[in-house]
Amino acid sequence: MSRPLSVGLIGLGTVGSQVAERMLSWGPQLSRRAGVELCLKKVLVRDVNKRRPLNVAHELLTDEPAELLDDPSIEVVIEVAGGDEPMRSYIQLAIEAGKHVITANKVVMARHGPELLDLAAERNVDVYFEAAVGGGIPLISTFRVDLQANRIERVSAVINGTTNYVLGRMASAGLTMPDAVREAQEAGYAEADPTDDVAGFDATYKLAILASIAYEIKVRPDDIYREGIDGVEPVDFRYARELGYAIKLVAHTQRHTGRVEARVHPAMVPVDHPLARVEGPENAVFVEGDLVGQVLLVGQGAGGRPTASAVVGDLIDLARSIRRGVQSRPSFSFDDRIGVVPIGEVKTRAYFRLRVEDRAGVVAAIGQVFAEEGVSISSFIQKDAWSHDQTAELVVTTHPALDASLQRAREKMSALEPVRAVSSFLRVF
Repeated sequence: MSRPLSVGLIGLGTVGSQVAERMLSWGPQLSRRAGVELCLKKVLVRDVNKRRPLNVAHELLTDEPAELLDDPSIEVVIEVAGGDEPMRSYIQLAIEAGKHVITANKVVMARHGPELLDLAAERNVDVYFEAAVGGGIPLISTFRVDLQANRIERVSAVINGTTNYVLGRMASAGLTMPDAVREAQEAGYAEADPTDDVAGFDATYKLAILASIAYEIKVRPDDIYREGIDGVEPVDFRYARELGYAIKLVAHTQRHTGRVEARVHPAMVPVDHPLARVEGPENAVFVEGDLVGQVLLVGQGAGGRPTASAVVGDLIDLARSIRRGVQSRPSFSFDDRIGVVPIGEVKTRAYFRLRVEDRAGVVAAIGQVFAEEGVSISSFIQKDAWSHDQTAELVVTTHPALDASLQRAREKMSALEPVRAVSSFLRVF
């Protein structure tokens, strides 16, 4: 292939600017690695007159999607603008026009990925989405190529850098969650509106993609149990350390007979587990396959530069395939018959922190509740007592039990007359 490969770029924000800068300033190196000249032909933006830190020739910019999507000379569309619509429609139109697509859009790939990949297979084009999960960590290519001989048994991950930074600051400095979020925003690790991160939506989108690829089934974000970090308090980190745990927002999926488990929630992770050692805005994905055993992938999971690294890496890989006239990566197939286990049927250990009246019979009443639900207690400790209001704090950990049983026990304990509050509930990983 001697002619240049023309590329259209959608989005010129944090990631798009880094992609454009690398293509414009590092053209010869990228072309040498791709085996073909890579030409950035058009960039779709909302406002062509907006002042930008990156100096992009005005003739490259357009605010008309058709100038990029309907141009037959553009063979590859890179989408890094984010959000569901209209980006899903743009990606679909590009595929229908016979263009290859590279995207960093976790929302689109989580909600519509299987359908877009099926459409791409029908049109004999490819969709690359390495940057949609884990930023600069090579996750999709690892599943798609390196681990394709394996039956993936489980995937556990810390895949949201904002919450990992926030929980880390709560653990190390004793900050409240609002203070830790404010610090993360000042450090550039959290958005002005951090809801997607702290409520677990971002991690849920990413887990939907990982689970779909790992098990070759259609896992939707709405299928995944989601719980954010807003219920975690600074005191829980002190008790977690005493019990030998760190607290992380964990995205977890594992295979069961005929179904898979998929959940995102804060959890106590043993301090000797690799996920417990992931610090700050880093991401980590812990994979278990039947042949390879345990694999840990760690790196920067967000930000313009790591994400652009994945996007441009996909472009080089795709360009090599186009030059050779082959699709170098295996296509995806998805089994519609496999469902997700409801959270109530998941077995897990748990940590409860209760504020109770400091008097005789309370421990027996709480123990009776657990007995009624068939939950076996692992440890039962009175941590603190306050003489001014005659209350005490109890910390209870359990052996594995059905989540539904743990939740019923939580409700029953909250209704006990001497129990002032079940202040915290965390699953134990």
